[in-house]
Amino acid sequence: MKFLEASKLYTLDKSTYANLRWIAYMGQIFAILVVNFFLKYEFNYIFCLSVVIISILTNVYLQIKIKENQLNNIVSTTYLGYDILQLSFLLYLTGGITNPFIILLIIPAVFSSQYLKIKSSIILVTITILCLIILTFFYSKLPQPENSHFYAPEYYLYTIPLSILIGLIFLVYFGVKFGIENRIRKQAYDQIQEIMAKENELLSLGGQAAAAAHSLGTPLSTILLTVKELQKELKDNTRIKKDLDLLVDQSNRCNEILKKLTLNPIIEDKFIDSNLTLKDYVYEIARSFQEISDKKFIINLDNFKNPITKYKSPEIIYGLRNFIGNANKFSETKVEIFLKSDSKETEITIRDDGPGFPKDLIDKHKLGEPYIRTTDDAHASKYGLGLGTFIGKTLLEKNLAIVNFSNLNKSKGAVVIIKWKNKELLKL
Repeated sequence: MKFLEASKLYTLDKSTYANLRWIAYMGQIFAILVVNFFLKYEFNYIFCLSVVIISILTNVYLQIKIKENQLNNIVSTTYLGYDILQLSFLLYLTGGITNPFIILLIIPAVFSSQYLKIKSSIILVTITILCLIILTFFYSKLPQPENSHFYAPEYYLYTIPLSILIGLIFLVYFGVKFGIENRIRKQAYDQIQEIMAKENELLSLGGQAAAAAHSLGTPLSTILLTVKELQKELKDNTRIKKDLDLLVDQSNRCNEILKKLTLNPIIEDKFIDSNLTLKDYVYEIARSFQEISDKKFIINLDNFKNPITKYKSPEIIYGLRNFIGNANKFSETKVEIFLKSDSKETEITIRDDGPGFPKDLIDKHKLGEPYIRTTDDAHASKYGLGLGTFIGKTLLEKNLAIVNFSNLNKSKGAVVIIKWKNKELLKL
C-alpha cells in the first residue's frame, strides 16, 4: 500500500474532534463550579478554571488556524497527548487517584486506537500509565466537606490505578484490532463501490452506443485488417496462431454488434434489457469466459425446475462472474456449474478440478475476508489476497444470498455454493 493511501486511513475528523473537546471543557467547567459554589467544597478552583481556559484556547486555535478537515496522525497524537496531560493536571489539583473522574484519563488512548497508527496508541498509553503512577503518589487533597475525613487504605489506592491500567490495555488492544479490521474492510468496500459504479456506467451507455458505432467502425476495421495481415505473415507460428484467430473472431463479433446499432439505433440488448433467470446469467457469464479459455464449461440444469424471472442485477452478475472466473483460473480441465431450484430455494454450485481452497484459510473460516494470505507457499502467489472472493461474497450477500465454501475432496477441487430463499429472491 502506498504511503499516501495509507496516511488517509489514520486521521481524525477535525470538526468532530473539536466538538468533543468543547463538550469535555464545558463538563469540566460545570463540575468545578458545582463543587465550589453549590457543594461549597474548598479547593483551588481558580487555578482549575485557568487550566480549562488555556485548553479552550488550544481548541480555538485548532478550529481557526488548522485548515485541514482531517487531522493527520502526528497532529492528532499531539492533541490527544495534550488532553491526557491537561486532565491529569486537573486531577492532580482535585484528589489525584481518589477522584472518581480518574477513569476519564483512558479516553484519549482508547480513542486513538480506533483511528490512529499503533505507534500513536503506544505513545498515548505510555503517557497515560506515567500519569496514573504520578497521580497515585502525588496529588492535592480531594475536595470534600470540612467536617468529613475521607480516607482510603493504601492497598485500595493501589488497586485503583491497577484496575484502570488493565481496562486501558484491554480497550486499546481491542480498539487497535477492530480499527485495523475496519480500515481493511473500508478499503475493500471502496473497491466494490468503484467496481459497481463502472458496471452501472456500462449499463447506462445504451443510448450512447449508436452514436459511438459510427466512430468505432473505422478503427475496428483497421484492427481487423492488421490482424489478417499478421495471420498471413505468421501462419507458420503455431504459438500465436490461436491468439490471432481469437482477435479476428472478436473483431468480427464487434462488427456485427456495430452493424446492428447502425441499422437500428434503438435496438435492445436482450441480456441488458430483458427480464432474466439465473440460468441466463450463468450461460452469459460462462460463454464470455469460454471464448478466451480452453477449459470445458459444463452447466447442469437437471434439477432446475422452478426458475424465477427477475430484472438484471449488476451486483449478482459481478458476484457470479468473480466465482466463475476464479473457477476458470484455478481449474485444470473443466468447470462445472449446477443450477438447482424448487418451490422454496434456488441454488447455484460452482465446482472446478483445481487445487481447491487453501486448507489453512478454509479451516479457519477466513475465506471471504479481504487482504488475507495463505501459508501454502506452493500456491501463495496464485491465490492473491482474497479480494475477488470478498467482493463476490459481499455483492451476493447484499442481494440476500447465502455463500458457502468447501473443497470437493482432500486433494483438489473448490466448491462454491450460492443459495437464495425464493421469497428473498423475489424481493430483489
